[in-house]
Amino acid sequence: MNLLILGAGYSGSEIARVFSAAGFSVLGTTRSPEKAERLRAAGIHPFLFDGTQIRADLRDALHSVTHLVQSIAPDEAGDPFLRLAGDLPMPALEWIGYLSTVGVYGNHDGAWVDEETECRPVSARSRARVATERDWRRHAAGRGLPVASLRLSGIYGPGRNAFVNLAAGTARRIVKPGQVFNRIRVEDIGAAAFFLAERGGDGFYNVTDSLPAPAPDVVTEAARIMGVEPPPETPFDPSSMTPMARSFYSENKRVSNARINREGFSFRFPDYHCALTDLWESDRWRG
Repeated sequence: MNLLILGAGYSGSEIARVFSAAGFSVLGTTRSPEKAERLRAAGIHPFLFDGTQIRADLRDALHSVTHLVQSIAPDEAGDPFLRLAGDLPMPALEWIGYLSTVGVYGNHDGAWVDEETECRPVSARSRARVATERDWRRHAAGRGLPVASLRLSGIYGPGRNAFVNLAAGTARRIVKPGQVFNRIRVEDIGAAAFFLAERGGDGFYNVTDSLPAPAPDVVTEAARIMGVEPPPETPFDPSSMTPMARSFYSENKRVSNARINREGFSFRFPDYHCALTDLWESDRWRG
């Protein structure tokens, strides 16, 4: 069995680890030769793909790929892989996974949303995700294949977490009354992708924790575990934020993971309390 990960970055590398442990040969794309060597060192056979062309080695490898995970964000023209390789033969392909985002739901003023909720994306970035989910479903239907869209919430884990920010002095507690967010440990992304691939999962799945909470609460909890003072609270001020941060705070919702739970998946880190405790006690928070 051969897995190809398009964009083997933070989440993709964890997916590669899980599939590799299950006996898969793992291939992955990256944009730079330097990152290609890091993939190789991690046991991932690397291919260069910058979104502008399909090189001959990747084209040949597609013939033996059985499972494909797309982790590359769409650009202004849509999904770069579909644009360039959508008609290429992939005769062994059995399952497709697309890493999407809960941002497709947009703002619901703190209400609970699930996979049946209307998508009302706020940002151009999230609107592009909705369109790309549709494009992958159309592509998979043309091949007679299942495609699972994993709608991910805020990703954290080893090397990317509140402890790292506290240690670097960059942690902030921005307070916007009533605002909540979901999160997901990267290890649960890898496990969920494998769970869905094994079962030929098809459709939309919220891959997110079970405890939406205000962002400052996570920093406060990390500081408590770390034994340091949390940074002072800062009132929400969109004029002092980047466009990315403003769009992040423009969406307020509680995302349900009930569907994937009903189908038999169990999250290892269902809330930020146990996830942060694990990172600290295992001393893996630095990455």
